[in-house]
Amino acid sequence: MIATGRKYVFDFDSTLTRVEALDVLAELTLHGKSDKDEIIAEIQKITNLGIDGEISFTESLESRIKLLHAHKNDLEHLVNELRQKISKSIASNKDFFEKYADDIYVISCGFKEFIDPIVKEYNIPSDRVYANTFKFDDAGNIVGFDEDNVLSQHNGKIQCLKDMNLEGEVQVIGDGYSDYVMREAGIADKFFAYTENVHRDKAADNADHVTPSLDEFLYLNDLPRNISYPKNRIKVLLLENVHTAAFDNLSEDGFSVELVKHSLPEEELIEKIKGVHVLGIRSKTQVSQKVLDAADKLLVVGAFCIGTTQIELEYAKKKGIVVFNAPYSNTRSVVELAIGEIIMLMRSVFARSSELHNGQWQKTASGSREVRGKNLGIVGYGNIGKQLSVLAEAIGMRVYYYDVEDSLALGNAKKCSSLEDLLNISDVVTLHIDDNPANKNFIGEREIKQMKKGAMLVNLSRGFVVDIDALAEALKSGHLAGAAIDVYPEEPRSNGSFATKLQGLPNVILTPHVGGSTEEAQRDIADFVPNKIMDYINSGNTVDAVNFPNIRLPKQNKAHRFLHIHKNVPGIMAKINKVLAEYELNISSQYLSTDNEVGYVITDLDKEYNKDVIKALRKVDNTIKFRVLY
Repeated sequence: MIATGRKYVFDFDSTLTRVEALDVLAELTLHGKSDKDEIIAEIQKITNLGIDGEISFTESLESRIKLLHAHKNDLEHLVNELRQKISKSIASNKDFFEKYADDIYVISCGFKEFIDPIVKEYNIPSDRVYANTFKFDDAGNIVGFDEDNVLSQHNGKIQCLKDMNLEGEVQVIGDGYSDYVMREAGIADKFFAYTENVHRDKAADNADHVTPSLDEFLYLNDLPRNISYPKNRIKVLLLENVHTAAFDNLSEDGFSVELVKHSLPEEELIEKIKGVHVLGIRSKTQVSQKVLDAADKLLVVGAFCIGTTQIELEYAKKKGIVVFNAPYSNTRSVVELAIGEIIMLMRSVFARSSELHNGQWQKTASGSREVRGKNLGIVGYGNIGKQLSVLAEAIGMRVYYYDVEDSLALGNAKKCSSLEDLLNISDVVTLHIDDNPANKNFIGEREIKQMKKGAMLVNLSRGFVVDIDALAEALKSGHLAGAAIDVYPEEPRSNGSFATKLQGLPNVILTPHVGGSTEEAQRDIADFVPNKIMDYINSGNTVDAVNFPNIRLPKQNKAHRFLHIHKNVPGIMAKINKVLAEYELNISSQYLSTDNEVGYVITDLDKEYNKDVIKALRKVDNTIKFRVLY
């Protein structure tokens, strides 16, 4: 056991557990009853009134017990339920309760019958649990509570803590009115509003500190904890209206998240990014060198899209900033739109629809053709190109593809040895090439002239890969019979006015960069990218990073983990391990991965360490970033 000179007094309901125990008991005892929902709602209402001090606690307790209709046998089931509902950060910091057990107390207006067996597993004995006790009738029904117990009275916690006469600084950790009044009455020295499970304004407004997790409480008191830096102190900035599931995923993991609906120009982003640890963007936000220089705490950038040319990847790497993207999440959405647009172009559906909207009935088969048996030319045979190849073949098209990389054909698709060969043979050409700046005007006047007369062009890749002027001329001259364009050389930062030379041309489908904008794709991206971000922040894993050496190591329970990013020059590992040896630290596992620019090493240590080792590791020559994870 370790003594600190401080005493830590914990509430139970909604603090040590995620729930109010009597609410859970109500769920158990009222199961199958027709008026269950109404009774539970009433119990919860009474609970909240008591917690906020709107009614006396005695009144709250009496009313709830009458509504419960509970039996002694129900308590065993309740304890089993509560074991599954320990607060997340409490469970992850079980070592704190074991090491500091002599200084930890529970004062609760709940009941010892269900509190004792739960906190016993956290090394808190019954004699340090102060709570109410039930009264039972001869049949074992719960009929009341011990009215002589001070905790059954209004503001009973004040008297209880006063009677305990604890020595040293007394800190109270809880979520409600009955907790903060102990400090207000001068019996406790500090009150920490615990908001991991519920945020009560009265408690937060009257707290010395608001602690969204036990990690924050331990951090403020400089006590050992599961993670070195509380997640609520890690600021996440999400731009461009990314799916709300991303906000939910990151918030639920404990991070402090801000959501902005639009992109920010460079000067605004330079100001906004100060103090931000995680930046989430889509395609319009430019993460330039100036932005990265202003990002004093930035650890990771998440691109909620496929492309990453909007990010200075190499410069980010040199500053130790990891970048993740979502290379697969919207593949199906883009492919489905490509198939739909190919069919609409071949059938002149868009032209016929526009005529009808203008009051013209033009029923004709002219310029309306089946896709079956037509040649589809796919430029770029990556994830999207391959899946499009399979679906196009399934509806009867003959598929040809061209890619600068060696790619194995799927199904009956045939590889063309040159772009010209593909353009010469295709009835429809669809572009799925990457955002390499060298691909600017990849399809220009020369390439368009190489396409068959009456062919069609679909671009769902990058706006700058097609020369729009040349495309517009080819459509006006009749050399091309139609086009579907989803991306443009210049796009507005947010919804509003837009102009292109393709507007008003017949059999031209224009969409506002929505190829990957389906509910399913955005939801998948909102799961995939945050998971990569959380995996890096929480464990140091960089698998699937686009600009960094890839490392994955399992999390260790009985170890400390150091993350060291450095310039890739000879001898760094030797210097790191020399420092660890000087401080007599035993390495339980270590992994290094490098590329031409940087090295990234994860080191797990199996014993307590002198904090001076951190300063020494930061001073190792060519260090870019150093972080203690846990």
